[in-house]
Amino acid sequence: MSTALPTARRSGLIFLVLGATLWGFGGLLGSLLGRATELSPIAVAACRLGVGGLLLLAALAVTRRPLPRNPLAWRRIGVVACLAAWFQMTYFGAVAASSVSVATLTTIGTSPVIVALLDHLTGRRALDRDRVTTIGLAVCGLALLVGVPSHASGSMLLGVALAVAAAAGFATMTVVGAKPVAGLDPMATTAFGFSGGALLLLPFAAATAPTFAVTVESLILLLALGLIPTAAAYTCYFKGLPAAGSGIAAVMALLEPLTGAILAAIVLGERLTPAGLVGAGLLVLALLLAARAK
Repeated sequence: MSTALPTARRSGLIFLVLGATLWGFGGLLGSLLGRATELSPIAVAACRLGVGGLLLLAALAVTRRPLPRNPLAWRRIGVVACLAAWFQMTYFGAVAASSVSVATLTTIGTSPVIVALLDHLTGRRALDRDRVTTIGLAVCGLALLVGVPSHASGSMLLGVALAVAAAAGFATMTVVGAKPVAGLDPMATTAFGFSGGALLLLPFAAATAPTFAVTVESLILLLALGLIPTAAAYTCYFKGLPAAGSGIAAVMALLEPLTGAILAAIVLGERLTPAGLVGAGLLVLALLLAARAK
C-alpha cells in the first residue's frame, strides 16, 4: 500500500512530461501550416482540434473501446469541448492582438497561478511557500525565455487580457480534468471533447474566409499538427492529471515553451539569448521542484 501512491504519481508525472513536451511541436507545426496554406490562426486552431479529435475517434473505433454511456461522462466531455474551444479562440486572439511571445508568456505563466488559487479556494491544496517559490521561478524563467515587451499599446493590453482569459480556460480544464469520471478514459475525453471543440470553433474559422492550399506538404503538416501536439499530447495530459494533481500539471505545462524554443533553434535557426538560457535553466529548476513536491 505504501508504494502504490508514489508509483501512480510517478506514472502520472511521466505522462504529463510526455504530453507537455509534445505540445512544444504545436507552435512550430501550426506556424508552418499557416505559411503553407495561408489559413488564419483561428482556422489553424479549428483544424488542430478537428483533426486531433477525428484521429482519436478512429482509434477508439479500431480498438473497439466502449463508448461513454453515463450522463456524468458526457457532461465532462461537454465541459472539455467548451474549454478547449475557449482556450484556442482566446489564445489565438491574443496572438493576433499582441504577439506570440506575449500570448505565450501571459497564458502559460498565468495558468499555474490560477490553478494554485483555485486549488486553495476549493480546499484541494493550500498555497504554501514551496508552491509559491516554484511558481515564482517558473514565471521568471518563462519571462526570460520568451521575453517581455518594451511597450504597452492598446492592442498589446487587449492581447494580454485575451491571454489571461485563455489561461483561465486552460487552468479550469486542468482542475476539472484532475478529478476522474467513472467510465471515461483519457482517449475518449480528448476524442469527443476536441471534436466538439472544433465544431464550436467552426463558425469563427469560417468567418475568416479560410483558403486551404492542398499539397503533400500541407496535408502532412495538418496530420502532424492533429496527431503530435493535439491527439497524443492531450491524451497523455489527461491520463497523467488525476495521479499527479492539477498544481503539478500546470507547472509541467511549462515544458511546452522550453521544447518550442529548442525546436525553433534546431529547425528555424533561432538562437537563444543569454537571458533565454538563464530562463531555460530556471524553468528546468521549477520543473524539478514541482516533480519533487509532496
